[in-house]
Amino acid sequence: MSINPNIESQPLAEFAEKAYLNYSMYVILDRALPFIGDGLKPVQRRIVYAMSELGLNAAAKYKKSARTVGDVLGKFHPHGDSACYESMVLMAQSFSYRYPLIDGQGNWGSTDDPKSFAAMRYTESRLTRYAQTLLSELGQGTSDWIPNFDGTLNEPKSLPARLPNVLLNGGSGIAVGMATDIPPHNAQEVVKACVLLLDKPSTGFDEICDIVQGPDFPSVGEIITPPEQIREMYASGNGSVRQRGIWSREANDIVITALPYQASGSKVLEQIAAQMRDKKLPMVTDLRDESDQDNPVRLVIEPRSNRVDYEGLMAHLFATTDLEKSYRVNLNMIDLTGRPRVFDLRNLLKQWLVYRAETVRKRLQYRFDKVVDRLHVLDGLLAAFLNIDEVIRIIRSSDEPKAALMKAFELSERQAESILELRLRQLAKLEEIKIRGEQEELSEERDRLELLLSSDARLKTLVKKELKADAEEFGDNRRSPIVAREAARAMEETDLIPSENITAVLSNQGWVRAAKGHEINASELSYKSGDDYLHSVRGRSNQMLVPIDTTGRTYAIPGHKLPSARGQGEPLTSLIDPPAGAGFAGLLMGQSTDKYLLCSSAGYGFVCSVADMLSKNRKGKATLKVPEGFSALVPSSVSEYQTDSVAVVTSAGYLAIYAASELPELGRGKGVKVINIPSKLLKSGDEYVVSAVAFSQGQTVVVHSGQRYLNLKPSEQDHYRGARGLRGKKLPRGFQQVRQLGVE
Repeated sequence: MSINPNIESQPLAEFAEKAYLNYSMYVILDRALPFIGDGLKPVQRRIVYAMSELGLNAAAKYKKSARTVGDVLGKFHPHGDSACYESMVLMAQSFSYRYPLIDGQGNWGSTDDPKSFAAMRYTESRLTRYAQTLLSELGQGTSDWIPNFDGTLNEPKSLPARLPNVLLNGGSGIAVGMATDIPPHNAQEVVKACVLLLDKPSTGFDEICDIVQGPDFPSVGEIITPPEQIREMYASGNGSVRQRGIWSREANDIVITALPYQASGSKVLEQIAAQMRDKKLPMVTDLRDESDQDNPVRLVIEPRSNRVDYEGLMAHLFATTDLEKSYRVNLNMIDLTGRPRVFDLRNLLKQWLVYRAETVRKRLQYRFDKVVDRLHVLDGLLAAFLNIDEVIRIIRSSDEPKAALMKAFELSERQAESILELRLRQLAKLEEIKIRGEQEELSEERDRLELLLSSDARLKTLVKKELKADAEEFGDNRRSPIVAREAARAMEETDLIPSENITAVLSNQGWVRAAKGHEINASELSYKSGDDYLHSVRGRSNQMLVPIDTTGRTYAIPGHKLPSARGQGEPLTSLIDPPAGAGFAGLLMGQSTDKYLLCSSAGYGFVCSVADMLSKNRKGKATLKVPEGFSALVPSSVSEYQTDSVAVVTSAGYLAIYAASELPELGRGKGVKVINIPSKLLKSGDEYVVSAVAFSQGQTVVVHSGQRYLNLKPSEQDHYRGARGLRGKKLPRGFQQVRQLGVE
């Protein structure tokens, strides 16, 4: 099989690599990253230039945006019309651009929905006054010109920006393997820093940051990023900035009057309303949007009462809604050599000043060349006026008047051409006076331009003077104040839940439910057939319910998620995953600092805080180590009263009472011996611990034995008191088959 010699052959991997690299460089250089000189991407530059060519300056009448988009696509930017129009819209939105380049008429979107702008056939536009800082010097030899996509027209490679637009309006873009996120800045601050660098090129980074203290967004929200972090961001060219809305208290309401950059008021209200629907904001009763023409942002939050922690509520909303936003910063742009580069703030300003100084030099040189050329022409015209009769004779009699004039008066071709182009009416005596006057003016301008071009110091002074004038004309005060604020933190889930008294009830078969209030007699509730009451505990709906199973594992269930006691509840196994074959010993509930006595039937126990028993895992955590063949007992609160004693009873009727301080506080483990049971009896299962309870001085210990009970008053408890780990004393006859201990 023969191969056509006109077809180039190359490995697929090599072709794919080259094609991808070419595409990558195109995206980086011609689409996604702005140029440091004018701060524009190609599509933005082409839109601004096309509008200037259409005569759409700030004083012109508005024209349909479709006309501009058509010119841009047809002449310079052969891409999609929707993408081009969206770029145009962005430059017209005062809430997106710090200094908009386009003055729009019609619907150009809103802060609530920036994409809600009307189609380009409906909107009209023209350039703003600020856009003239990019265009005013365009026709003065300041820009290099390149062919458009089909080679029929020329377009500027960059615009001669009089201000560092790359920082003033910023920009964002995603290229291949890199991105850019440049926040907007205040014109007066940036120009002041530029002037300082012109006056003192050795100015340090810290001095620059004393002037440019941070970005300045179009919105008036507070920048809360610490100054040290902002300086680190400017030093590396990478980092982030946080901006927060502004609020105040009016009567009992919270009124938000400013939002972060690119935040939507309607979305913020939706986010707050969603939390209210999920019952995560019980302290808020109503929301209102009172924004109008006079108050562009006025969102009203109505708390449930004036006892609400306003600062805490707003800190939670800052952390969970768009009332506080973080903006990535990556000062990546195309530098003067045409390569992408991440700048620090000082080098960015210095390189832009190089661009500006070169632009001004080109402008002056262009004007100087024009002046010199005009003076040269005027010299020829003056020679002609001084010898007008001879000039007329040569023109009338000569076959080649240009050559004859050049020979007769030692003129250049340019001068002879200008003489031949004179009209008869310009031969009047007054024209000679005008020429001499113009010569005098242009000579002065030539000398001035020559001085400027020959002196770097004078050139810097001119650049500085023009920068100050532009900053005075287009600059304004900072909109985004830089304020020191503590980082916002969302409230704990328990803080957002209504705090109501509840009684959690557990049945023998492991069904759980919660009844409102503490006056519930749990044993009198209805239970499923074959089921009965096991244990109950009092707490609050914003606390965690901690079940403990017979193996000593503890679990955590939010109190507000417990099924209602109006029914018969749900199996605990639907909320947690205990080991196979394990039952439930009891419940406990309280603040994370509350303490409970945990004990096993093997006669070992310790005091443990609620916080140490909590687990996010459905399988719980092994808090109490229970020997094989034994089980955990019902926990007893050590925090409800001023606990000072512990009572422990065995199945053989031995009761021991001793000081609670003798029990250690542990996070987990087996614990210490709470009562002495002979090992022979313990191993055989003939005797074990039945119940353990903590109580305070003056309380009565109730011994439940079958249907009977024995009240041990404080004076009767001394008989059973001793040290921890002793055998204890036998209970009276008839009360030795103990079911459980209680306290009154």
